[in-house]
Amino acid sequence: MSSRFHGTTVCCVRRDNQVALAGDGQVTLGNTVMKAGARKVRRMYGDRVLAGFAGSSADGLALFTRFEGKLETFNGNLHRAAVELASDWRTDKTMRHLEAFLIVANEEASMVVSGNGDVIEPDDGVLVIGSGGPIALSAARTLLRHTDMDAATIAREALGMAAEIDIYTNHEIRVETLPAT
Repeated sequence: MSSRFHGTTVCCVRRDNQVALAGDGQVTLGNTVMKAGARKVRRMYGDRVLAGFAGSSADGLALFTRFEGKLETFNGNLHRAAVELASDWRTDKTMRHLEAFLIVANEEASMVVSGNGDVIEPDDGVLVIGSGGPIALSAARTLLRHTDMDAATIAREALGMAAEIDIYTNHEIRVETLPAT
Protein backbone atom coordinates (compact mmCIF):
# COMPACT_ATOMS: atom_id res chain seq x y z
CA MET A 1 0.00 0.00 0.00
CA SER A 2 1.32 3.44 -0.94
CA SER A 3 1.76 5.92 1.93
CA ARG A 4 0.49 8.83 -0.15
CA PHE A 5 -3.05 10.15 0.33
CA HIS A 6 -4.72 10.81 -3.00
CA GLY A 7 -7.66 12.56 -4.50
CA THR A 8 -10.97 14.09 -3.66
CA THR A 9 -13.09 16.64 -5.43
CA VAL A 10 -14.08 20.14 -4.35
CA CYS A 11 -16.34 22.37 -6.42
CA CYS A 12 -17.27 26.03 -5.98
CA VAL A 13 -20.23 27.53 -7.84
CA ARG A 14 -21.60 31.09 -7.93
CA ARG A 15 -25.07 31.83 -9.13
CA ASP A 16 -27.34 34.79 -8.48
CA ASN A 17 -26.95 35.73 -4.82
CA GLN A 18 -25.29 32.52 -3.61
CA VAL A 19 -21.86 30.93 -3.53
CA ALA A 20 -21.64 27.23 -2.70
CA LEU A 21 -18.57 25.16 -1.90
CA ALA A 22 -18.98 21.38 -1.95
CA GLY A 23 -16.49 18.62 -1.16
CA ASP A 24 -16.72 14.88 -0.92
CA GLY A 25 -15.57 12.97 2.15
CA GLN A 26 -13.36 10.20 0.81
CA VAL A 27 -9.80 9.75 2.04
CA THR A 28 -7.71 7.07 0.37
CA LEU A 29 -4.34 5.61 1.18
CA GLY A 30 -3.01 3.97 -1.95
CA ASN A 31 -5.90 1.94 -3.31
CA THR A 32 -7.71 1.65 0.03
CA VAL A 33 -10.56 3.87 1.22
CA MET A 34 -9.54 4.88 4.74
CA LYS A 35 -12.43 7.20 5.56
CA ALA A 36 -15.70 8.09 3.86
CA GLY A 37 -16.84 11.14 5.80
CA ALA A 38 -13.87 13.50 6.07
CA ARG A 39 -14.71 17.20 6.34
CA LYS A 40 -12.76 18.98 3.58
CA VAL A 41 -14.98 22.05 3.32
CA ARG A 42 -15.11 24.54 6.19
CA ARG A 43 -16.39 27.93 7.25
CA MET A 44 -13.81 30.41 8.53
CA TYR A 45 -13.48 33.95 9.77
CA GLY A 46 -16.77 34.19 11.62
CA ASP A 47 -18.58 32.10 8.97
CA ARG A 48 -17.87 34.76 6.30
CA VAL A 49 -15.33 32.70 4.32
CA LEU A 50 -15.57 29.20 2.87
CA ALA A 51 -12.50 27.03 2.24
CA GLY A 52 -12.02 23.55 0.84
CA PHE A 53 -8.97 21.43 0.09
CA ALA A 54 -8.01 18.58 -2.19
CA GLY A 55 -4.83 16.57 -1.82
CA SER A 56 -2.99 15.29 1.20
CA SER A 57 -5.24 15.49 4.27
CA ALA A 58 -2.53 16.62 6.67
CA ASP A 59 -1.30 19.21 4.17
CA GLY A 60 -4.83 20.47 3.53
CA LEU A 61 -5.48 20.87 7.25
CA ALA A 62 -2.16 22.70 7.67
CA LEU A 63 -3.18 25.03 4.84
CA PHE A 64 -6.54 25.70 6.50
CA THR A 65 -4.70 26.81 9.63
CA ARG A 66 -2.28 29.02 7.71
CA PHE A 67 -5.04 30.56 5.60
CA GLU A 68 -7.18 31.30 8.63
CA GLY A 69 -4.16 33.05 10.17
CA LYS A 70 -3.77 35.16 7.02
CA LEU A 71 -7.47 36.09 7.16
CA GLU A 72 -6.99 37.28 10.76
CA THR A 73 -3.85 39.22 9.84
CA PHE A 74 -5.59 40.98 6.94
CA ASN A 75 -8.96 41.55 8.65
CA GLY A 76 -10.86 39.14 6.42
CA ASN A 77 -9.53 40.53 3.12
CA LEU A 78 -9.83 37.38 1.02
CA HIS A 79 -7.67 38.54 -1.89
CA ARG A 80 -4.83 39.71 0.33
CA ALA A 81 -4.95 36.59 2.50
CA ALA A 82 -4.92 34.32 -0.58
CA VAL A 83 -2.03 36.16 -2.25
CA GLU A 84 0.04 36.16 0.95
CA LEU A 85 -0.65 32.45 1.52
CA ALA A 86 0.35 31.61 -2.08
CA SER A 87 3.54 33.67 -1.72
CA ASP A 88 4.49 31.99 1.56
CA TRP A 89 3.59 28.58 0.16
CA ARG A 90 5.85 29.04 -2.85
CA THR A 91 8.84 30.42 -0.95
CA ASP A 92 8.78 28.83 2.53
CA LYS A 93 11.00 25.74 2.77
CA THR A 94 8.49 23.76 4.82
CA MET A 95 5.33 24.89 3.02
CA ARG A 96 6.86 24.29 -0.41
CA HIS A 97 6.40 20.55 0.09
CA LEU A 98 2.68 20.68 0.92
CA GLU A 99 0.67 18.63 -1.57
CA ALA A 100 -2.80 20.12 -1.69
CA PHE A 101 -4.86 22.84 -3.36
CA LEU A 102 -7.34 25.23 -1.76
CA ILE A 103 -10.51 26.86 -2.97
CA VAL A 104 -11.49 29.89 -0.92
CA ALA A 105 -14.58 32.05 -1.28
CA ASN A 106 -16.55 34.82 0.34
CA GLU A 107 -19.59 36.83 -0.77
CA GLU A 108 -17.55 38.77 -3.36
CA ALA A 109 -14.93 36.40 -4.78
CA SER A 110 -13.84 32.79 -5.26
CA MET A 111 -10.33 31.59 -6.04
CA VAL A 112 -8.01 28.60 -6.23
CA VAL A 113 -4.76 28.92 -4.30
CA SER A 114 -1.78 26.68 -5.08
CA GLY A 115 1.77 26.11 -3.95
CA ASN A 116 3.05 27.37 -7.30
CA GLY A 117 1.98 30.87 -6.33
CA ASP A 118 -1.30 30.69 -8.25
CA VAL A 119 -4.34 32.68 -7.14
CA ILE A 120 -6.94 32.07 -9.84
CA GLU A 121 -10.44 33.55 -10.04
CA PRO A 122 -12.94 31.93 -12.42
CA ASP A 123 -14.44 33.63 -15.47
CA ASP A 124 -17.73 31.79 -15.18
CA GLY A 125 -18.27 31.34 -11.44
CA VAL A 126 -17.06 27.72 -11.29
CA LEU A 127 -13.86 26.42 -9.69
CA VAL A 128 -12.81 22.82 -9.10
CA ILE A 129 -9.84 21.01 -7.60
CA GLY A 130 -9.00 17.37 -7.07
CA SER A 131 -9.01 14.16 -9.02
CA GLY A 132 -12.67 14.45 -10.05
CA GLY A 133 -12.26 18.13 -10.94
CA PRO A 134 -12.59 17.87 -14.74
CA ILE A 135 -15.81 15.86 -14.39
CA ALA A 136 -17.29 18.25 -11.81
CA LEU A 137 -16.26 21.26 -13.94
CA SER A 138 -18.06 19.89 -17.00
CA ALA A 139 -21.16 19.02 -15.00
CA ALA A 140 -21.29 22.38 -13.17
CA ARG A 141 -20.84 24.41 -16.36
CA THR A 142 -23.53 22.41 -18.13
CA LEU A 143 -25.97 22.83 -15.24
CA LEU A 144 -25.23 26.58 -15.03
CA ARG A 145 -25.98 26.99 -18.74
CA HIS A 146 -29.00 24.74 -19.05
CA THR A 147 -30.90 24.80 -15.75
CA ASP A 148 -32.25 27.23 -13.16
CA MET A 149 -30.75 25.25 -10.26
CA ASP A 150 -29.24 27.29 -7.43
CA ALA A 151 -25.50 27.25 -6.71
CA ALA A 152 -25.72 24.67 -3.90
CA THR A 153 -27.71 22.22 -6.02
CA ILE A 154 -25.33 22.61 -8.94
CA ALA A 155 -22.27 22.04 -6.73
CA ARG A 156 -23.86 18.94 -5.16
CA GLU A 157 -24.93 17.51 -8.53
CA ALA A 158 -21.49 18.18 -10.07
CA LEU A 159 -19.81 16.31 -7.22
CA GLY A 160 -22.33 13.51 -7.53
CA MET A 161 -21.39 13.14 -11.19
CA ALA A 162 -17.69 13.10 -10.29
CA ALA A 163 -18.38 10.43 -7.64
CA GLU A 164 -19.98 8.21 -10.28
CA ILE A 165 -16.82 8.27 -12.42
CA ASP A 166 -13.77 9.14 -10.27
CA ILE A 167 -12.69 6.36 -7.89
CA TYR A 168 -11.19 8.90 -5.45
CA THR A 169 -14.48 10.79 -4.98
CA ASN A 170 -17.50 9.52 -3.04
CA HIS A 171 -21.13 10.50 -2.48
CA GLU A 172 -20.58 11.77 1.09
CA ILE A 173 -20.93 15.40 -0.03
CA ARG A 174 -20.84 18.41 2.29
CA VAL A 175 -22.05 21.75 0.91
CA GLU A 176 -21.50 25.11 2.59
CA THR A 177 -23.14 28.26 1.22
CA LEU A 178 -23.00 32.01 1.63
CA PRO A 179 -25.21 34.69 0.19
CA ALA A 180 -23.23 36.42 -2.56
CA THR A 181 -23.32 40.05 -3.55
